[in-house]
Amino acid sequence: MPRTSTRIIAALMAAGLAVAVPLPASAQQTPETAGPTPPPLPPNAEVPGGTEPDAKYNLVNRCIGSLNQGVDLKNKPWGQLQLRFDELHRFATGRDQLVAVIDTGVKGDHPYFGGRVAPGGDFVLPEKRGLEDCDGHGTEVAGIIAANPPAGSDIGFRGIAPDARILSIRQSSANYKGKRPTTARPEGEDLTAGTLETLAKAVVSAANQGARVINMSVDNCRAVSEGPISPAERQLQAALRYAFEQKDVVLVASAGNTGEHGCPDQRNGIDPNKPTHIVTPPWFADYVISVAAMQRNGDPAEFSVQGPWVTVAAPGTDIISLDPATNGLANLQVLPNGQPASIQGTSFAAPYVAGLAALIRDRFRNLTAKQVMERIKLSASHPAAPGGRDNLVGYGMINPIGALTTLIPSEQGVQPDKALDIKATMPAPEVKNWAPMQVALVGAGGGVLLLLLTLFVVHTVRRNKPGKKEVRGMA
Repeated sequence: MPRTSTRIIAALMAAGLAVAVPLPASAQQTPETAGPTPPPLPPNAEVPGGTEPDAKYNLVNRCIGSLNQGVDLKNKPWGQLQLRFDELHRFATGRDQLVAVIDTGVKGDHPYFGGRVAPGGDFVLPEKRGLEDCDGHGTEVAGIIAANPPAGSDIGFRGIAPDARILSIRQSSANYKGKRPTTARPEGEDLTAGTLETLAKAVVSAANQGARVINMSVDNCRAVSEGPISPAERQLQAALRYAFEQKDVVLVASAGNTGEHGCPDQRNGIDPNKPTHIVTPPWFADYVISVAAMQRNGDPAEFSVQGPWVTVAAPGTDIISLDPATNGLANLQVLPNGQPASIQGTSFAAPYVAGLAALIRDRFRNLTAKQVMERIKLSASHPAAPGGRDNLVGYGMINPIGALTTLIPSEQGVQPDKALDIKATMPAPEVKNWAPMQVALVGAGGGVLLLLLTLFVVHTVRRNKPGKKEVRGMA
């Protein structure tokens, strides 16, 4: 049995890696701002295409390595127990479902994948085809979806869809940099790999390669005040619509972590209807399931960004997943200050939902992407909020058993109940006949009066009856 270990991973790898795209000066100066929902996409919007990197990237940091502590991680993660994997896999395992992981690449030869990882493309180094993971993030995400320990192993960890196939597309990396033009430096500036434009191209590429589910644990945050929708955001919106509506792909994204990739340090404003920051891809909620993170005690994770686009929640703390630096598992990352910390983030909540979508598509082969999305929402454990939804956890923690067993009338062609316009009418007032009560009361009163008169006469007669006289004497 292979040994497992903790390993080094940069703090930037704890969440999505898409890099903010600077807005043009005109967009920054306009008084218009983005709203909680994006403007509709024009019907003739061009779908972005291409699979080539947007710059020549070079490795600037060492790839992740292992701490070599030799720690065996045989226990089942709490999220796996919470979601009842042991019972879940009696209904579906994700067989024949292709799940695209758009991330930092995936270590395809990890033994826990069993040869189920296919190259899907690489926007960093094309020759690697998405099968190199220098950051660790993508392999961890893919492991939560589809890892399956070898037969006879005593390892408890496994993916939520252990028979699903993975299509790996490397779209971002914090360890590679290349010169890209920016508003401040048209000649180019050294930036890490990953933009909204390449994310849009990756989505289209994955959809065209036959992916049934796409997981995007990458986020970009910007302030609402920076302006309306940007050209890069328009490209991503067009790509997501194409994948969802034309290719029938279930799209899943992480909700974002506070303090990372432009996201606010707080949850995102005090008014749930007026977020201070926009998070993409979650902003495009018509097409995307965005996933918040829950912690072991059932509360929303403190780092999970809220917003009107949040759909559901899933486990996102104390993560165990695959280690790309070894052939084992990892449960720790090392922060820039050198301190070890548990793996956490909405990045790792999203693949639980992507894997669940693969299970639903395995069990219910005829459902559309929209129906899969609705099944996930309807079966979730709704929070105590109006409409069963709030901006922290959406419709609540996912319930995989419920998602695979719930009978949903709309899927059977049964239309939902309609409200009936019925006027409320009060019955006519009842006129009570008091005559019987009056007769009864008079009769009862007369009887009582007669009884009292009889008692008075008897008492008087007894008192006046003659008897023996009393004789008094003197002592």
